[in-house]
Amino acid sequence: MLKLLAFVAVVASSVWAAGPVTGGGHPAHNYASALGKSILFYDAQRSGKLPHNNPIHWRGDSALHDKGDNGEDLTGGWYDAGDNVKFNLPMASSATILLWGMIQWKDAYQSANQLNQMYDMIKWPLDYFLKCWNPHTHTYYAQVGDGNADHSFWGRPEDMKMNRPAFKVTASKPGSDVAGETAAALAAGSIAFKSHDHGYSGKLLTAAKSLYTFAKSHKGIYSQSIHNAAQFYSSSGYKDELCEAAIWLYKATGDKGYLNEAKSYHENAWAWALSWDDKKVACQLLLFEATKDNAYKTEVEGYFKGWLPGGSIKYTPCGLAWRDQWGSTRYAANSAFVALMAADHGINALQYRKWAQSQINYILGDNNKCFSYMIGFGNKYPLRPHHRAASCPNIPQTCSSNVLHSSSPSPHVLVGALVGGPDARDQYTDKRDDYVHNEVACDYNSGFQSALAGLTHLVHVKSLPQADKAKCKC
Repeated sequence: MLKLLAFVAVVASSVWAAGPVTGGGHPAHNYASALGKSILFYDAQRSGKLPHNNPIHWRGDSALHDKGDNGEDLTGGWYDAGDNVKFNLPMASSATILLWGMIQWKDAYQSANQLNQMYDMIKWPLDYFLKCWNPHTHTYYAQVGDGNADHSFWGRPEDMKMNRPAFKVTASKPGSDVAGETAAALAAGSIAFKSHDHGYSGKLLTAAKSLYTFAKSHKGIYSQSIHNAAQFYSSSGYKDELCEAAIWLYKATGDKGYLNEAKSYHENAWAWALSWDDKKVACQLLLFEATKDNAYKTEVEGYFKGWLPGGSIKYTPCGLAWRDQWGSTRYAANSAFVALMAADHGINALQYRKWAQSQINYILGDNNKCFSYMIGFGNKYPLRPHHRAASCPNIPQTCSSNVLHSSSPSPHVLVGALVGGPDARDQYTDKRDDYVHNEVACDYNSGFQSALAGLTHLVHVKSLPQADKAKCKC
């Protein structure tokens, strides 16, 4: 009898981990394969001294002299997009979303044989964030590289010779948004690494606590303190990032003081999207997970009333939820990730999972072109992303702005990168200097990768719903 009860408990635990049962479907695409390819994109974005196991043969050491005002070592981290600046707000936002998906769906990485690769990949920005924060001087470096100087250079990161200034936030020039988001990433990292590297987990948590204290004690918008950042990643506020930091610290510590502070930063509003600048819906969903308060659930449902068909979001003829021309696939994938996470916590599970599946399936090829907007996935995908390093031939051949305007495919396949995507009519041109539709970026892949993890998990636990028929099926 005891064995039977134990078995029932295990089964019940497994069902709860998978969320409400919604199975019976077959994957339209190999989500696990796409998951592994996305990790490779982040490996291609690495700055600094590359490790011996670097899987991107066409990338080498770069920006080895990135330093702070007092000689602090600021090497490492990810280049933001097709350029070579390190912008910490989108970098930290990307890391938080990737870690959230990793923590929730660790089994997806295991079943895809990608768990070690994921640990290796996500440690790169976390190590960098630890370098950026000095709790003794209350200094946090939030950007390395001048965006204007960088954007006037088309070439390999290995060949950069321009000055790369470092920009910081301090008690007198605050940045609660970038510091808060980084604290969230560090706290989430401490959870993800707890069973993998206990000592490193503790180091991340210690840094997260002090950085969060700094962020909440010296309130201000970072892009008002760092004017160079304002031209590229101007922040609209910091309450959402402080909420994220507090709730992740609560998840990491169990200290209800953090939970109460997260509630104080919560905003009762429907987010425009989940993005590097707007984490309101993430805050609402995390608070619902922590409290089971239906007020937060109602806010999440309100978000999806706008995003699902019949809401305020425009849809392309082939079914992509099209929020904006800048990174249309990014916004759809981010919301797909939120939908899968909400479903796991019992919010409209079948509806949200089917919708998320439709968005990711569109991106991977269920569209009018039978075209994958993820490079290296499927038979047809972009060959000319707006990405300097991938566009340059092998060293020692020269690389210049002539490459930017060339119609030739990039000599290196930027495997795993999600390009900006189609316009509102499903139209897309694979053109390197069309950065609106062909840009790639760390934040573009973050929600996309975590959505892939969510779908891989559903396949693994046989809870993938039967997808609705695609509007434009190959």
